[in-house]
Amino acid sequence: MPIAPADILGRIGGTTLMPLRRIVPPNGARILVKLESENPTGSMKDRMALAMIETAEADGRLRPGGEVVEYTGGSTGVSLAQVCAVKGYRLKIVTSDAFAREKLAHMNLLGAELTVIRSESGRMTEKLTRDMIEAAGLIAAKTGAFWTDQMRNTDQLAAYDRLADEIWEQTAGSVDGFVQSVGTAASLRGTGEALRRRGRPLALVAVEPAESAVLSGGPSGAHKIDGVGAGYVVPLWRADLVDAIEPVSTADATEMALRLAREEGLFAGTSTGGNVVAALRLAERLGAGATVVTLMCDTGMKYLNSFAAALPR
Repeated sequence: MPIAPADILGRIGGTTLMPLRRIVPPNGARILVKLESENPTGSMKDRMALAMIETAEADGRLRPGGEVVEYTGGSTGVSLAQVCAVKGYRLKIVTSDAFAREKLAHMNLLGAELTVIRSESGRMTEKLTRDMIEAAGLIAAKTGAFWTDQMRNTDQLAAYDRLADEIWEQTAGSVDGFVQSVGTAASLRGTGEALRRRGRPLALVAVEPAESAVLSGGPSGAHKIDGVGAGYVVPLWRADLVDAIEPVSTADATEMALRLAREEGLFAGTSTGGNVVAALRLAERLGAGATVVTLMCDTGMKYLNSFAAALPR
């Protein structure tokens, strides 16, 4: 029998890599989806939250009984809330009504103290991102809390080395493309860099909201894809690393998320929908015989009310 982990944090990682069966391009590459929804909070962000906290513990920035602060659209906050609950840290979260209410409730239930900033019409914008960052910085300065500062924190990159190891092992080293949406850019950069170190040619594709395609040189705008598209070029972004940037609209990302549920039985959020739209485009370019990997970033249960409201009556 396998040894049980000491606590729930030991269940982070080791997620399944699964092929799409019905949502596939004709004569295109096969598409494999890494089911990050299998992580304890249902999100890939469990990986980076644990890495940021444990690195800060190791170097003394975070001491026993300390306090943590972060700004987040929700998934990072939920992951941090779980890590802090297990490790005994108080957590202050700056978030917004622009994000899924399920995530806000989840953070709160795990013990996080929330500061909720009002958005413009419930949409993600550059101003909202910057307002949240400013508020978190002020809380950290006032309280002396450890600020994880996910937009700038390079400690999280190490979490994606393990993700890349898993992908490499699960594909037996046969991966030709990796597709991931850009929020902080850490998961795309960390996983992409780690896969590239293997020496195999790899097409690396970034996904961003079409309504706010700043990485593609477009103007900042409002969108409804949780967790991605900050509205400006984020500090961890590396333009020289990627081969292509794929803008995907909120409508197309949402439609694909619903298709994944109905045709593949994979209930995921809109960032995953965007990933699959972009993965299909790359699969068509690479052609039959190639393998494209993308991420199911989180579970659709985090957006249940939002999806239910979009269903036809």
